[in-house]
Amino acid sequence: MKNVYPTPASPLKIGTRGSPLALAQAYETRGRLSQAFDLSEDCFEIIVIKTTGDRILDRPLKEIGGKGLFTKEIEEDLLSGKIDIAVHSMKDMPTLQPEGLILDTYLPREDVRDAFVSLTHDTLADLPEGAKLGSSSLRRRAQLMLKRPDLEVVEFRGNVQTRLKKLEDGVADATFLAAAGLKRLDMAHIAKSFIDTDIMLPAVAQGAIGIERRSDDSATADMLAAIHHTPTGQRLAAERAFLAALDGSCETPIAGLAELDGTTLRLRGEVIRPDGSESVADDQTGAIEDGPEMGRAMARKLLEQGGPDFFDWRG
Repeated sequence: MKNVYPTPASPLKIGTRGSPLALAQAYETRGRLSQAFDLSEDCFEIIVIKTTGDRILDRPLKEIGGKGLFTKEIEEDLLSGKIDIAVHSMKDMPTLQPEGLILDTYLPREDVRDAFVSLTHDTLADLPEGAKLGSSSLRRRAQLMLKRPDLEVVEFRGNVQTRLKKLEDGVADATFLAAAGLKRLDMAHIAKSFIDTDIMLPAVAQGAIGIERRSDDSATADMLAAIHHTPTGQRLAAERAFLAALDGSCETPIAGLAELDGTTLRLRGEVIRPDGSESVADDQTGAIEDGPEMGRAMARKLLEQGGPDFFDWRG
């Protein structure tokens, strides 16, 4: 029988990918749990798990299986009991979890914006015609081609450090990175500018950390409840309902953002053709508790607005 609270002899095992950003998110989770229950950090063990998405860096995600490539091995270890919880970047998470797992704990959301990073230019508008912008995100690529069809977009995968090295090597003139990741790594200074969400709507759940657990582990569920950030959960409930109703994946250029103002939730959503030739978007407000239904309704509206031909590229 597992202890109600972990001890150094029987620590809570936290599963994570091994990138500096993933580790920073795992350390934040450990720190919040340690503080909430006045436990020493050695009551928690960080377990690094290498995923398929981390191993294969020479091909676009859509060619090797999409978002699940960053979660499959971690979730297998969670189901088998090798780890007790898994810490994820929520923008990487599929909208459905494997049977036996539940994702219902979110840490306070960071900056949702995209950051413009370049060694030679300060803003996206500064890039000259024909400049190369590196990105592995289908959403960012499609949004960029919609706004700046004169630019050349090149494949650009890897962690923050890898992408910065690619800029130094001249693979591209600029790239986009999530502002949240840079801030969690204390690297916000490398961003030349941040892209306003009115200009580039972020990925669904961008900037949010989610913690996954086994659905039958009540002791861990009780612990995680102490660090759950309700407003982040409310925002993600709307955004992920929107994504799920669109059957969104790494192969679908979808952007979405929910924001709270008192008891009101504002939800914006956008779907773009991968070649940036066309987009459909919507903006709605309603009560916070209606967020998930707003997300589903928005998805239905955009599907209707785009028409069957708009979504032919999804195959």
